Amino acid sequence: MGVQGPKRKKAAGEDFVASVDPVKEGADYRSIEDVPLDDYDAAIACIPDEPKVDLLNYLLLNGKHVLVEKPLWAENDADIMKLDAIARENGVYCMTAYNHRFEPHYVRMRDLIASGELGEIYRCRMFYGNGTARLVRESEWRDQGDGVLPDLGSHLLDTAKFWFGDLGDNFRAISASCFENKAPDHVVIGSDSSKPKIELEMTLLQWRNHFTCDILAEKGTAHIRSLCKWGPSSLTVRKRILPSGRPPEETVTLVQDDPTWDAEYQYFRAQCLEGTQTDLSNDLWLQKTLRQLGQEALKEAAKS
Repeated sequence: MGVQGPKRKKAAGEDFVASVDPVKEGADYRSIEDVPLDDYDAAIACIPDEPKVDLLNYLLLNGKHVLVEKPLWAENDADIMKLDAIARENGVYCMTAYNHRFEPHYVRMRDLIASGELGEIYRCRMFYGNGTARLVRESEWRDQGDGVLPDLGSHLLDTAKFWFGDLGDNFRAISASCFENKAPDHVVIGSDSSKPKIELEMTLLQWRNHFTCDILAEKGTAHIRSLCKWGPSSLTVRKRILPSGRPPEETVTLVQDDPTWDAEYQYFRAQCLEGTQTDLSNDLWLQKTLRQLGQEALKEAAKS
């Protein structure tokens, strides 16, 4: 069940069979091995990073589809490649949960970029912040390692790839600090060699949760302010006036509950039923990128 289990259970609705958790009261089982294999077809793994490879190995080898919370972390790259091979050999679908891909304005931004309406994309800057520094610090397992980077950085990197496709491996840590936590609680990363140039800022010190994105392009700009869960959420597109001048703009504002959990579950369910082949190449890229950035971020944080 973990942290996200209750949300995932709600999204699964009538598909829900049983819950597994080693410590939480009310869980139906304490271990996945205790659940009869005939009772279920798929599992949603809302678990910390360390047990992911072993648990996914068990599920995939037993022919179970898996939706696993991000990021899909492993000790080495070969572990992810092995999981990919096991899933393919057993004809099951393994997917890492990046629910922000189902955020309405993220989808609209992807479609806007793909349409070519903005022309050449010059630069993309994203900021993702929440106010969980104290909760993380008081957790038995969360305030360690690379801190905010794998948690929020994985979302931001995945979003950039969702919008722009292949981004290469030239990201670097620009800034990293441990203001309140032992592990970095504020990190800025970027790539000046990618097209577009990208800057991603993440923090646990934004006391009102917030997301922003600004895209600068040849024929205009596009801007996202907030997510549905923190609403209102807006997407503004401005069309460039030549040689200069105030651009006409169009804004779509949403005031609604977070739709991403249900949308992501329905997408996962459809892929399982359609027999979609597992592809963990994005997870492999994210792991390599986050590992390198983590090393750089810890060095930067040590200077502050």
